[in-house]
Amino acid sequence: MSTSDEDRLAFLAAMGDVRLHRSRQRVTVKRVPPAPVARSTEADERAVMLELLSGPVDIEELEHGDTLSYRAQGVQEGVLRRLRRGHYRIDGNLDLHGYNRHQARLAVIDFLAECHDRMRRCVRIVHGKGNGSPNSGPVLKAHLDSWLRRRKDVVAFCSAPPNDGGTGAVYVLLRGRT
Repeated sequence: MSTSDEDRLAFLAAMGDVRLHRSRQRVTVKRVPPAPVARSTEADERAVMLELLSGPVDIEELEHGDTLSYRAQGVQEGVLRRLRRGHYRIDGNLDLHGYNRHQARLAVIDFLAECHDRMRRCVRIVHGKGNGSPNSGPVLKAHLDSWLRRRKDVVAFCSAPPNDGGTGAVYVLLRGRT
């Protein structure tokens, strides 16, 4: 006999008293249904943004020639410097001339949502210098400053260079999708 035959016989001898056990008990796996998706998520998010952006703003804070500048916490100064110098490609524009503050707020919300959907990172929003306003001041400028500061998707913004609107427009750098 060869070694493999001896091993086989030894194995069969060792397993001689073993018999197949068929269990009548079965484990049933309960499948967890996927989490429900709210059908009105977009409407809810819009309502939240409207509520956040409707806070009080002191229109007198900003004057005709004041420049806007903001960078979110944790954003390096160099990012704002490059934005101010126009080093980022402008992927979209929104002109708010002729809008009242309520129309402008809705337009900004819709525009930034569209920018997010289309993965636009740097955009320009023209708010005007307030030359046509009854109180001769930049009404939308102060509101836009407040609205943009409250958004988590805004990384930084600053007044545009003179050749692109100056203190009547802002460059806005948006956070990419994560």
